[in-house]
Amino acid sequence: MPHVAEQRTQYAGLFTRPLPADIDPSTTTLGGRPALELRPATPDPAGEDLLLYFHGGGFVVGSARATAHLPATLLRHLYGRAVSLDYRLAPEYAFPAAPDDCLAAYRELLDSGVDPRRLVLAGDSAGAALAVVTMARARDAGLPMPAAAVLFSPVADLTLSGASVRIKDGTDPFFTPTDLRWLYDQYLSGADAAAPGASPVFADLTGLPPLLIQAGSSELLLDDAVRLAGRAAADEVPVTLEVAPRQPHVYQLDTASATAAAALDRAGRFLAARLHDGQEAA
Repeated sequence: MPHVAEQRTQYAGLFTRPLPADIDPSTTTLGGRPALELRPATPDPAGEDLLLYFHGGGFVVGSARATAHLPATLLRHLYGRAVSLDYRLAPEYAFPAAPDDCLAAYRELLDSGVDPRRLVLAGDSAGAALAVVTMARARDAGLPMPAAAVLFSPVADLTLSGASVRIKDGTDPFFTPTDLRWLYDQYLSGADAAAPGASPVFADLTGLPPLLIQAGSSELLLDDAVRLAGRAAADEVPVTLEVAPRQPHVYQLDTASATAAAALDRAGRFLAARLHDGQEAA
């Protein structure tokens, strides 16, 4: 599929950044999939925190390495390591391959002895959707919840019913509604776009841990973030929503932006507070 291959190459070239010098990356496997593990070059002897990260890319492009600077930055606030998963991508592997991989990774971490009270999740765009779906499926399977999750510009409604998909068309510098529909069609391959396992805005989020959702006001998916926060609140999930004025989709990727740096700092502090304040996981 040369079109998809070209998109993946372009995405990697656009977003891949050098990792901080004080972070040591290594390859590993998790849940039967390749993954990138990030550790501080000088680890804390008592470091038991674990950040499980799901990258974005519309379920079609992206990789653990391409956006690894996001979990690497969050890791500065934690005492432990981060693992970013290379889940299977569409169209070669359509829904539910990606959420199956993410749940398998989460389950393996717990089976290996990771304390869920020291475990947090994060993701950007499609990866943020996968983080929410993973937690909901883990809850349904009787697995313990992580301590918290951070969601950057989450994909939450694959039906494209949010008003911002129309209102922000022409304002969003990255996407058009046609772009999003193409990506989602590759992923769903005929599956129901409104299924809770695909579109978490339609899911029951009861019992999920505290969430921090960050989005930009200029993005087509603004209403995905707003409505996901509303769904979480209605289901009694502690949720904080931040909307940055005049910022695009996953603006945190811009390493030269002070706004992005401040958002990542708040996100790291949010995770650290839930890990280290003695609260029990939900």
